[in-house]
Amino acid sequence: MTTTEELKKYIRDVPDYPQKGILFRDITPLLGDKRIFKEVVELMSKAWVQNPPDLVAAVEARGFIPGAAMSVRLGAGFVPIRKPGKLPWMTITESYDLEYGTDQLEVHSDALQPGQKVLIVDDVLATGGTASAAVRLMRKLGADVIGVQVLIELGYLDGRKKLQDVKLVSEILY
Repeated sequence: MTTTEELKKYIRDVPDYPQKGILFRDITPLLGDKRIFKEVVELMSKAWVQNPPDLVAAVEARGFIPGAAMSVRLGAGFVPIRKPGKLPWMTITESYDLEYGTDQLEVHSDALQPGQKVLIVDDVLATGGTASAAVRLMRKLGADVIGVQVLIELGYLDGRKKLQDVKLVSEILY
């Protein structure tokens, strides 16, 4: 198994993206290596195998990639959490703050049944705004949010503070 330090070699740093002053952690080199991507899916699924979710809810867009693979690995359904205007059915919305502004997330209003166990997946935890909005969104629908799983945590941005009431698992810490 590849160590987390070795995994960092597959993550490209992109300065000033999506705007000046932001250092973007690009996972596409990791996704392009079939052995590494498979290991990452296994690694991200590991904490949830003993208590698997009914549904994996992943955040657009890069969260969809490990999230969909994890839902198959964990035998769970998949719920896309998207930006406004991208879903074709009735939705509910949640606003949140980003490192560099504000945004919103939406999910279909019938995406889950109350009481279903939901695991939220994204590629990166930065300030915690997106993940905490995803948790609030799932709870609005009556989900039992069993946790948040991310590949990368930017510890210096303290996003973990916004998720103190939910289990958070990250694999790579910067």
